[in-house]
Amino acid sequence: MSAHAWTLLGVFLAVLLLAAVPLGRYIADVMEGRGFAVRLGARLEVFLYRASGVRPHEDMGWKSYALAILLFNLCGFVAVYALQRLQAWLPLNPQSMANVSADSAFNTAVSFVTNTNWQGYAGESTMSYLTQLLGLAVQNFLSAATGIVVVIALIRGFARHTTLAMGNAWVDLTRATLYVLLPLALLFAAFLMGQGVIQNYDAYRDVNTVEVTHYDAPKLDAQGQPVLDAQSAPSTEPAETRTQTLPMGPVASQEAIKLLGTNGGGFFNANSAHPYENPTPLANFVQMLAIFLIPAALCLSFGQMVGDRRQGWAVLIAMALMFVVLAVAAMSFEQQANPLLTQHGASAAAGNMEGKETRFGIADSGLFATVTTLASCGAVNAMHDSFMPLGGLVPLLDMMLGEVVFGGVGTGLYGMLVFAVMAVFIAGLMIGRTPEYLGKKIEAYDMKMVSIAILVTPLLVLVGTAIAVLSVAGVAGVANPGAHGFSEILYAFTSAANNNGSAFAGLSANTPFYNTLLGLAMWFGRFGVIVPVLALAGSLAAKKRVAAHAGAMPTHGPLFVVLLIGVVLLVGALNYVPALALGPVVEHLMLFASH
Repeated sequence: MSAHAWTLLGVFLAVLLLAAVPLGRYIADVMEGRGFAVRLGARLEVFLYRASGVRPHEDMGWKSYALAILLFNLCGFVAVYALQRLQAWLPLNPQSMANVSADSAFNTAVSFVTNTNWQGYAGESTMSYLTQLLGLAVQNFLSAATGIVVVIALIRGFARHTTLAMGNAWVDLTRATLYVLLPLALLFAAFLMGQGVIQNYDAYRDVNTVEVTHYDAPKLDAQGQPVLDAQSAPSTEPAETRTQTLPMGPVASQEAIKLLGTNGGGFFNANSAHPYENPTPLANFVQMLAIFLIPAALCLSFGQMVGDRRQGWAVLIAMALMFVVLAVAAMSFEQQANPLLTQHGASAAAGNMEGKETRFGIADSGLFATVTTLASCGAVNAMHDSFMPLGGLVPLLDMMLGEVVFGGVGTGLYGMLVFAVMAVFIAGLMIGRTPEYLGKKIEAYDMKMVSIAILVTPLLVLVGTAIAVLSVAGVAGVANPGAHGFSEILYAFTSAANNNGSAFAGLSANTPFYNTLLGLAMWFGRFGVIVPVLALAGSLAAKKRVAAHAGAMPTHGPLFVVLLIGVVLLVGALNYVPALALGPVVEHLMLFASH
């Protein structure tokens, strides 16, 4: 790796940790109903609860908590779907965008409700400002809040004992949105506007270009129909233009929560590679920090809420170690040149610049790809489809680990805590003792919930990929047949089931087949994990706390960190080894065989 890459990685980690420490304490205080922010917003909270009929002091059991979360997100799905289907007749649509098709609207509604933000459409040519704001941007807040409250409920399961009370889902959702997500998003949006991210409600603008653009335009007859040539293909004729249409819109406000909430859905089709979303290297650096900020802080909130900050640091260190290894791998693979190009005279020293923005370069693009796929975000500043085979394998592997290395807002920590429970269970089997974690005995019911939470995602990924590669409709969307085409399909289902949202751009997924199948993968990938996690939280909260004793395994030291990393790698990644061998590994070998 270059000196710039090492410096970038080191500065990124240092700034992240400095910012995460105070934010972690703040989140813990807010979610426990303490601190200046809660006192300041108390009257607003009371008004919101009265207006919505919520009884804030009424604690819920895990089943009531889970039902509230499911109903809340189901209402969000209906609202986002309806906005898309009706946007042609609604206000804030200066470009007169048409209504979105039923299958695409279904996919997008599920996508934004589940914090996946997979996009099979081009935002600037499909969604009205109202749909972007009232549907997608609002859901960015609510889906992120859902992840936060689920992990808070799990933390309470460890912190409380001999109780069925998990807290109040409606209060938790309100506080996560009002005191955590909204203030951070306002500050970040102001910073982005200062860097050049646009924020307006103007109609799209036609501007004169510096140079004339020459292109081939379809040849039309007098009735405006395409003229066909002798082979029945559309005929073209030379054309030129001196104007370019620049899309406008309220971008900064959506960009802020897109990153802070690890959502990832771009206002524009090019996502964070678009200069209106990510204009400068400084903006790019701060956007990466924003993606990891809340997931890192929640680890420290966990330590504070269970009464032992060492527990939070142990989880955070395990995440950071895996992140460093994967980031180094991604940047290193992309700094290697494509042998098929070097044999034709391309410079090997330049590395693989295909699909990358010149204003960011290889190191910043490789780090961004690692951050966004580890964090269940899906925002991209480079095209992962253009990465070297092993460079593309890293984002795939990032997601296959279960999005637990920092992971999404809330989802990363509760996924990692599920692996932590499995780690202490395996350690207990090794030494012949009943496993314990944070003073709670891990029993058969708990392990059943852990197993469901871990296995549901690989099941969705592998079964979905198998269905796609065996069906005509699935193969029809592949632009690059062979190993790379298989990687495109595998990446799509890995991204959907793990609620990431990034894609290998070569797959044409905006079809009824992919919109439906990926939508189902996103929904069950989200709530098929949330429900067993809440069931685990309820089981843990009901248990008595076991006093610390010499026979218990310490869960805050180096040994536990190593064990936790080993379990994540073995249990999380081994399910996918055969699939990876058929995709990026074969493509890598073919690349050098051709050379």
